Amino acid sequence: MKKILLWFGLFVAACLSAQTIVLESFVTGVSNPVEIVASPTSDNRLFVVQQSGTIKIINENGTVAADNFLNISNLITFGGERGLLGLAFHPQFATNRYFFVYYNNLQGAIRVSRFNANSSNPNIADPSSEKILLTIPKPFTNHNGGSIHFGPDGYLWISTGDGGSGGDPNNNSQNKNSLLGKMLRIDINSDNAYNIPSDNPFVGVDGADEIWAYGLRNAWKFSFDKTTNNVWIADVGQEILEEINRIPATSAGINYGWRCYEGNNTYNTAGCANSSTMTFPIAQYDHSGDKCSITGGYVYRGNLYPDLTGKYVFADYCSQQIGVLGSNNMITWTPQFSGSNFISFGEDNQKQLYAAAANGRIYKVKTTNLSVSDISKNQILISPIPAKDFIYTNNLNENNVSAEIVDLAGRTVFESKVAEQDKSINVSTLSPGNYILILKKNDIRFISQKIIKE
Repeated sequence: MKKILLWFGLFVAACLSAQTIVLESFVTGVSNPVEIVASPTSDNRLFVVQQSGTIKIINENGTVAADNFLNISNLITFGGERGLLGLAFHPQFATNRYFFVYYNNLQGAIRVSRFNANSSNPNIADPSSEKILLTIPKPFTNHNGGSIHFGPDGYLWISTGDGGSGGDPNNNSQNKNSLLGKMLRIDINSDNAYNIPSDNPFVGVDGADEIWAYGLRNAWKFSFDKTTNNVWIADVGQEILEEINRIPATSAGINYGWRCYEGNNTYNTAGCANSSTMTFPIAQYDHSGDKCSITGGYVYRGNLYPDLTGKYVFADYCSQQIGVLGSNNMITWTPQFSGSNFISFGEDNQKQLYAAAANGRIYKVKTTNLSVSDISKNQILISPIPAKDFIYTNNLNENNVSAEIVDLAGRTVFESKVAEQDKSINVSTLSPGNYILILKKNDIRFISQKIIKE
């Protein structure tokens, strides 16, 4: 039988210096993709928002379903930064068929609405079922925000842009009575349009009750890391700096500083509060190297690439580079992916990452490194390959090691302790196929390349 020698090197998990982000083309031919959302059911399909007013379903094999999930192109203003921009499924979608979208209406205003999927066919939505929750007039065409997610608290979070133009001329972001330039938080489980959560910070005091945080310019996009209960916000800069904010999702009333500050730099502090009342980004970058506009992403929580675990993956639109923010809040940039102006990121139900580009492609985000630990200085021989009943981890000079086997979609299909006596893993009950083996000790994870069960 064939044996494969797998070297588990001496790299520290937090180090990305030897790591390479690679993109695998998954879907072609989508139009103006601006959001990727995991299926609201347990399958691994994706829902892709097209800015022109439609939502497409992407099957697990990368094919695009023939029918639109939703088509509201007759309701929106499409062009430039305007259009259908956001999508979030109700946490109880399986029973109520509710989902929510964020778009610019025919007057250019921001609108957040609820729609219903067909009760007999949840793959098709009813465009006539719209329930309008919010309409926010805008003075200019740009800076529309457009990201919506249900938080760990069950409420709908909504990021809005500052209203447009440049420099926030109407001072919307710092005005707590304006819904522009904000993070909003509402309770949509209501017979009314929505309710206000009682712990929103401006309930009963000066400021709009819907506001959770303020001082944003044009967040594109935000996401939750539910492992740490943090919210990550990528805020597009004005002229010099792009910023990344990370705040506990329980922190209310945060002022992120715009228009007073662009990143950590003073921008226009006329009439602004003291900087000590503001929260500044954990990371920022300038526009050198053809950079111009941040595209927010996700903290990686999948199983396939442990060297990415806990790191924030995002991009710059103009430089066509993907950035990885490590635990030290330092950014590592990939080389340019020519022809790929990244518009959005998404994750599937296995927490694998995807990137959408203006060229109409959806990519799987991967790495070339599958082994990043210093737990052993020896060469570990995984054998036999293919395996029948047992896999042996020769030269593994550690005890209390766990084995996890995942399929190529990232689903955990097998877990076991590595036998102390002969360092074996009993895989006799595992179905034949190709898998990836992960070895873990004290949450330090090793991962081999592919294994084969016959």
